[in-house]
Amino acid sequence: MPSVAEEAALSHPWQSKPFRNLTMGHATSSFGNAFSPVALAFAVLHLGGSATDLGIVLAAYALAQVVTTLVGGVLGDRLPRSLMMQGSSAVLSLIQAFVAASLIGGWSSIQLLAITQLLAGCVGALSSPSSQAATSQVVPPELLPRAVAIRRLVNNTAMVLGFGAAGMVVAAVGSGWAIAVDAATFAVAAIFFSLLRLPPVTPSADKPSMLAEAVAGAREVFRHTWLWALIVQALVYHLFYGGAQGVLGPIVVKDDFGEAAWGWALGALMVGFMVGGLVTLRWRPRRLVYAGTILLGLTACFPAALASPVGLTWVLVGAFLHGFGLEIFSVNWDVAIQQNIPPEKLARVFSFDVAGSFAARPIGLALTGPIAQMVGFHAWLWVVAAVIVGTLLLVLLVPSVRRLQRLADGPNDPVAVAPGD
Repeated sequence: MPSVAEEAALSHPWQSKPFRNLTMGHATSSFGNAFSPVALAFAVLHLGGSATDLGIVLAAYALAQVVTTLVGGVLGDRLPRSLMMQGSSAVLSLIQAFVAASLIGGWSSIQLLAITQLLAGCVGALSSPSSQAATSQVVPPELLPRAVAIRRLVNNTAMVLGFGAAGMVVAAVGSGWAIAVDAATFAVAAIFFSLLRLPPVTPSADKPSMLAEAVAGAREVFRHTWLWALIVQALVYHLFYGGAQGVLGPIVVKDDFGEAAWGWALGALMVGFMVGGLVTLRWRPRRLVYAGTILLGLTACFPAALASPVGLTWVLVGAFLHGFGLEIFSVNWDVAIQQNIPPEKLARVFSFDVAGSFAARPIGLALTGPIAQMVGFHAWLWVVAAVIVGTLLLVLLVPSVRRLQRLADGPNDPVAVAPGD
């Protein structure tokens, strides 16, 4: 962590060595992770699985994330966050290497993929809150908004490259080698995280029990109406959208345009994230949550494009707009949490954000296949788009969502502060 003197000398987040290690570690693993959803989707289909089977494999990963992330949030406020990230990356590298070997060796199965992704979800969720909360430990407060935007931009750029290559790698040499790339990048990420030196936020003598800390984190979430209202909206969003992208997307695009096209669609999604991140480096709206929530409505464009007989070009445009709107919301959402939540509770609040937002995603992933087969894939994608727009219109009625304002980034940025209730 930078010393007080070092922090005072910083004029840009990238001048902080801990920030560079944190950002590059996360970006490296994200590059490999971009291969995983593409490879797993086609691995299940090549093993003879159906849309329901694919949904179950993805649901196993999502369920593990939801269950474990709350524990990860508590541990991230008790233990050195660098240790959490390093250990998680190392174990994930071993898990994905095992999956890759099973696929390359021809002895994998849908059941094996479901079990290993359950384990991967648990391990990854343990470090996710620490990764999000660590940003505020490696840069001074006045550089935090820019650091959040830069970190997400670098991460999304890595995923753009990963998604762009994933479809071609799977088509050329198979899913097993694509998963092997993911395993290798986790190993490299563990090295970056080992260079971080982040102490526990709360001294050990001041720590209550893990249950008490979890309850305190929940109370902090419910103390902010804008926070829990948007978490509820995200819960409904992921209930419907998770299956639309994870289950129906690869099947619809594969049937209409071929396997490689799904990698292009995910690449377009990530280009949208990247462009949105560039916008947030310059555009910092005062009512940051309100502006972000409005642009979040663009996420309906992707399922709408998948549902329409408009051709691959418009599917790519819909994916781009989805990523663009979601990224602007995500940066402002991240900044709002980091600026309004005490540092010693950040990992727990981020864990409740993830757990609450994704709690219903495993259900959506498991049920999307059967429901879509009954009503039709394209009809269900239209339902998903309508739900996204409808829930956002409802959450915009919450006063604190419209009123919460960004804190000043520095002495030359006079931004008024609205109550964070």
